[in-house]
Amino acid sequence: MEKGLLEKTGKPLEHWIKVVEESKIEKHKAIIDFLKSEHGFTYGYANFIAMKVRKADAASHDAGDLLENQYKGKEVLRPVYEKLIKEISAFGTDITRTPKKDSVSVIRKKQFALIKPATKTRIDLGLKLKGKPTTERLGDSGPFGSMCTHRVQLITAEEVDSELIGWLKEAYEGAV
Repeated sequence: MEKGLLEKTGKPLEHWIKVVEESKIEKHKAIIDFLKSEHGFTYGYANFIAMKVRKADAASHDAGDLLENQYKGKEVLRPVYEKLIKEISAFGTDITRTPKKDSVSVIRKKQFALIKPATKTRIDLGLKLKGKPTTERLGDSGPFGSMCTHRVQLITAEEVDSELIGWLKEAYEGAV
């Protein structure tokens, strides 16, 4: 994301952090609105900078610790997560995984998947699949709201099958 920011704006992340700090804007949404309106940023880059300014991103914390904490008491779900990451990683080298407090965002140029251990026995996989109808398995976004268009509930690694991998690949291809 940082490399893309430099390519898009010609200025490094540190420059944009300084711009925001000099603006004295502190609230996350206000920072995003400022960068979008005053500097023509897309939501993704504005959010990235806002997270960095507020030290609310995964890089401001140890990513391994964030992931470990997500699966504390939910260790039975870790093989599901690992299989999802293995399959997603095969799509290309332009994928970023961003662990957060309770989920992992999977991003190409845009977020296309969100992996969240929702309960002690279930992972909710959010997908961005614009215009795709829901099915019994490929449900609506549920608690993800507008972050995702669809949600698949997973209990075992075996559920990461060819149908699911196809939906992940479709979401990946649409995240440009």
